[in-house]
Amino acid sequence: MQTGSLPPPRSRQRGYSYLLILFTVAALGFGIAQAGVVWQQAALRAREAELLYRGADIARAIARYRAASPAGSPAWPQALTDLVEDKRWPMPVRHLRRIWRDPLTGAADWVLVRAGGGIVGVHSRSETVPIRTHDLPPELSTGVVEARTHADWVFRPAETPADAQTVPAADANEGGER
Repeated sequence: MQTGSLPPPRSRQRGYSYLLILFTVAALGFGIAQAGVVWQQAALRAREAELLYRGADIARAIARYRAASPAGSPAWPQALTDLVEDKRWPMPVRHLRRIWRDPLTGAADWVLVRAGGGIVGVHSRSETVPIRTHDLPPELSTGVVEARTHADWVFRPAETPADAQTVPAADANEGGER
């Protein structure tokens, strides 16, 4: 006869609770991974929209610089800093408040498109694949639908010379974002 009140020993342990916890953790991990992919895509869309705004703003500033050119002075800016402070007038004129940073690279390292020594357009250095292919600003040059990277998106005023060529310039970093 037993005097203690011990429960009878189990003949087999099944382990169903442990398996249920393992499957739950795996499902949560998969869900979090999917949320990360969606978040990354949303962040790229936001940076791409900012690239479209900033590139178009620089292109419009180049057009204003050219339209305001006095006789005998260069029609196109020689550096991006010329857009921030146009010293061709007695009172400096601002066509652009600051040199925007490229939202995809994080630096003011735009690649300058030049014609005749002046800047006629800019584009990003980013090699990421574009998401948007329609409803793009008019300052974005034609052929954007076939663009393979964001570097193929060239922002320029409506009327630019046909002999414009892309030149990575050291003066693209001048001024920076303030």
